[in-house]
Amino acid sequence: MADSMDIDDSLYSRQRYVLGDSAMQQMAQSAVFLSGTGALGVEIAKNIVLAGVKAVTLHDCKRCEVWDLGTNFFIREEDVHSQKKRVEAVHSRVAELNPYVQVSVASDVLDENTDLSFLKRYQCVVLTETKLSLQKRIDYFCHSQQPPIKFIGCDVFGICSRVFCDFGEVFEVSDPTGEEPKELFIQNISQGNPGVVTCMDSRTHGLQTGQSVCFKEINGMSELNGTTHQVTVLSPYSFAIGDTLSFQPYAHAGIFRLVKMPKIFSFAPLQLHTIMLALDAFLEQHARLPNIGSVSCCARGCLSPLAAAVGGIASQEVLKALTGKFSPLQQWFYLDAIEVIQPLQSLPAEEFAPRGDRYDALRACIGESLCLKLHKFQVFMVGCGAIGCEMLKNMALMGVGLSRCSGEICITDPDLIEKSNLNRQFLFRPQHIRKPKSTTAAAASLEINPELQIDAHLNKVCPATEDMYSDAFFSRLNLVVTALDNVEARRYVDSRSVSNQKALLDSGTMGTKGHTEITVPYLTESYNSHRDPPEEEIPFCTLKSFPAVIEHTIQWARDKFESAFSHKPSIYNMFWQSHSSAQEVLQVRIILHTMEGSFQVIKLLSQRPTQWNHCLALARLKFDKYFKKKALQLLHSFPLDTRLKDGSLKITKCVYFYQHIETDETVKKPDQLKMTVSSEEERQAISQLQEAINSSFVTPERLRMTSLFFEKDDDSNGHIDFIASASALRAHMYAIEAADRLQTKRIAGKIIPAIATSTAAVAGLVSLELIKVAGSYGFELFKNCFFNLAIPVMVLTETAPVKRTQIRDDISFSIWDRWTIFGHEDFTLSDFMNAVKEEYGIEPTMVVHGVKMLYVPVMPGHNKRLKLTMHRLIKPSAGRKYVDLTVSFAPEVDGDEDLPSPPVRYYFSRESESGETA
Repeated sequence: MADSMDIDDSLYSRQRYVLGDSAMQQMAQSAVFLSGTGALGVEIAKNIVLAGVKAVTLHDCKRCEVWDLGTNFFIREEDVHSQKKRVEAVHSRVAELNPYVQVSVASDVLDENTDLSFLKRYQCVVLTETKLSLQKRIDYFCHSQQPPIKFIGCDVFGICSRVFCDFGEVFEVSDPTGEEPKELFIQNISQGNPGVVTCMDSRTHGLQTGQSVCFKEINGMSELNGTTHQVTVLSPYSFAIGDTLSFQPYAHAGIFRLVKMPKIFSFAPLQLHTIMLALDAFLEQHARLPNIGSVSCCARGCLSPLAAAVGGIASQEVLKALTGKFSPLQQWFYLDAIEVIQPLQSLPAEEFAPRGDRYDALRACIGESLCLKLHKFQVFMVGCGAIGCEMLKNMALMGVGLSRCSGEICITDPDLIEKSNLNRQFLFRPQHIRKPKSTTAAAASLEINPELQIDAHLNKVCPATEDMYSDAFFSRLNLVVTALDNVEARRYVDSRSVSNQKALLDSGTMGTKGHTEITVPYLTESYNSHRDPPEEEIPFCTLKSFPAVIEHTIQWARDKFESAFSHKPSIYNMFWQSHSSAQEVLQVRIILHTMEGSFQVIKLLSQRPTQWNHCLALARLKFDKYFKKKALQLLHSFPLDTRLKDGSLKITKCVYFYQHIETDETVKKPDQLKMTVSSEEERQAISQLQEAINSSFVTPERLRMTSLFFEKDDDSNGHIDFIASASALRAHMYAIEAADRLQTKRIAGKIIPAIATSTAAVAGLVSLELIKVAGSYGFELFKNCFFNLAIPVMVLTETAPVKRTQIRDDISFSIWDRWTIFGHEDFTLSDFMNAVKEEYGIEPTMVVHGVKMLYVPVMPGHNKRLKLTMHRLIKPSAGRKYVDLTVSFAPEVDGDEDLPSPPVRYYFSRESESGETA
C-alpha cells in the first residue's frame, strides 16, 4: 500500500470516503504498540486493525479468567480452562480481521525498570490497564523523542472512563473537521477595496472571518480564478476579499469554495487530574482495584458497552495520531455512566455478590437483579450490518437473551455479506462472503457466548411480512433495536413499535458522526414524531441542459446508464416475451397494437453490435450525439450572452426542454414520451423489423438482452467506469472540474461514508440505554446522543417528552395510547359508537377504516348504516382478529374542526385478543 493504487477499494471503500487516500497511506506505514488486551484494549485493537494500520503489537502479561468471558469478545471458555495468556488467546482472532495488518504479541513485563528504547520503532503507543506512574514514565519518554511518539492512555473503571492524548509539542492537523467544503455560486463581485462577493439566490455561505476561499469559473473578473483569498464576513450572504479595483469588471458565473488550512495543536505531558486520583493511588499502593462492595464499589467491574464506546473514541485518536486527520483531544476526555446507569450506592450489598461466572464484571456495575432482567430480555433487532454486529457483540457479553432464562434475541436481515462489509462488520470474515448476514452474525455471537438464544431470519420487516412480524410477535418483545441504513425502513419499524407499545433503540453513523435516539412507551416521542426536510432533487432541466457542478454531470451519467443498460433492455425483453416467435411479431395486427414497443425493438435490433468494430462505431455515434450535437444545438438556441428580463444570463437560469423554452424549474422528467405514428411509419417499422430479424439469424435465445442493474462495488463490471467517463466528458463540455473515480463512485452510488470507530462508539452508547430500558428507568435518565469524533465532540441530551393532544378537559391522548372496543358477531355500528362513549366518555361523530368512510353523518345514506353489523361494514378477511379505526368527535365550539382520537382497535370478538393478527 505504498501509493493510492495499492489501496484495496473493495475492502476500504467506505472508509476511504472518511479518511481520504493520504491518511490511508500514512496508516499503512505506521506501527502501534497497544498494552492491555482486556475489554478496552481488545476494542481498540479491533478498530485500528480494521482501519488498516501497517502493524500492531499486542502486549499483555495477564492470563484469561472467567471474568474475561463477559468483557472480552475474543476470549473463549477453552482459553480460560487452559489458563492461556490473554494476548495469546486474542492474537489470531485480531489478526484475521485484516490480512493487510501485521499483528504480533509481546508478553514481557512492562514496569519502572523496563528499557523503553524498543518503543522507538512505533509511531503511537496506547496504554490500557496501566498504573498512573508507569503511564507518566512512558509518556515522558514518548514526548521527548524526535519526532515524538504519539501517546494515548485510556481506562475504564466500572461505570467511569478516561482518555488522555499527548501528540507532542507541535502536531499539525491537515483537516480539523473532516467536513466536505461546499461550493456556492456567485451572484456578483464588486470592484472596490475591498471587493464584495455576493452569493446567488441569497444562499448563506456559512463562512467565518479569517477563513480562506478559492475561486473558479468566473467570467469577467477572471484574475480571481484559481486564487485564494482570506474573507471578512459582512452578512450571511456576502463577504469581502480585499482589493479588486484593478481587476476586470465581473460579468457572470463563478464558484467559490472554502479552503481548508492546516491547524497546529500543542500537547503537554501527562498531568494529574483530581478526578479518579484516589483510584490511581489505591492501585499504586495495593497493585489492584478496590474490592466489589467497598466504597468504590464498581471500579473493579467492567461495563462492556462503556468499553465499546470509549474504545471507539480512543481508536479514532490513534488514527488521528498516525495521520494528522481531524482534531485530536486536548487532552482529556471523560465519559462516565453515572448519567447512563442509575447510581449504585443505593443498591443492597448482596447485589454485588460475585458468582464466579462470565457476568461478574457486569454484575459489579449494575447489580444482580438488573443483570437477571437482561438475561430474560426478548429483543428484536432489525439489521445485521455494521451497527448490528457491534450490538450483537455487546448483547452477547452482557448475556442479553439467555436460553436458560427464557430470553431470546431475534435478528433479521435479507442481505448477503460483501467484501466491503469486512472493514467494519467485524463478525464477518472473507470465508463468509456471499453468505447471509443474519445467520452468520448469529453463529459468531454464539462463539462469544454459547448461552445465548438467537433466532436468525432472512426477511425484510415491511408490510409484506406483517403476517410473520405480527402483533402477536411484537407482544412477546421487551425491546426493538434498529440497525438500518435507510429512513423508510426506520419509519416502518418505528410505527410497528409504537402501535405495539414497545421501546425502540435507533442509531446511525455517517463518517465520524453518530447519533442515538431512544424511544420509550408513554415517556418519549418516537422516531416518526419528527421529519428531516426532504433532499433537494436536481431539476430535470439542470440535468438535461444546464449542469453547473460535478454532481449534475454524475447524475446525468447515472441516468444514461440506467436508460441504456436497464430500462431499454427491459422494454425490449417484455416485447418479445409477449410474442412466441419472430414470425408472430411480423403480423401487422400485432405490430399495430404494440407500435411503441416495436420502435424500441427495431432501434435496438438494428443497433445491436455483433462485432468489436460495431461497438466502436456505436460509441462514436453516441459521443457525437451527447457531446457535440447537443452542445451545438443548445448554443444555437441560447447564445452565451442571452439574458432574461431580470438581466441575468439565460445559461444559468433558463430551461431547455425538447427544443422549447420552459421557465418553470419544477418541471419533472416525463415518465415516457408518447409517439404519434403515421401509417407510412407503421409500414417502415414492419419492413425494418423484418429485415432486422431476418439478418440476425434469430433464435428465441438471441432475441433476449441482458438488463444490467447498477452495482457500485464490483469493479470488474465496468458500471462505475462508464459513469466516471461519461460524467468527465460532460463536465469538460460545460467547463466543470471533473471528479476522480473514487468521488464519482461515492456520488453515483449514494455511498454513506463509514468507519469502524464510529460504529463501535454508537453501538456502545445504544447498549448502555438498553440497560436502562431493562431497568425501567425514569424519563430523565434516558439520553439521546450526538457525537462527531473528528472535532471531537459528544453531546448527551434528554429525550423529547411525549406530547399529549387534548380532546376535552379530562380527556387527552398521546402517540402511545390506543383505545379498545370488543364486539361480537351481531355488534352494530351503533353499538360500537355507544361503546366508545360509555368506555371513554365522548361520542364519535365519524368512523373511518383506512380510506373507507364507515360513518360520516353528512353523507347520504350513512345514517342507515348504524343498524348494520361491523362485520358487514368492514368485511374482514378470513382470520383477521381486529381492525384499527380512526374516530373523530364533535368540536366544543361550532365551526371548529372535528377532534381526533387515538386509534380505536375494534376486536371482532373478545376471544380474538389473544394471538391477535394485524
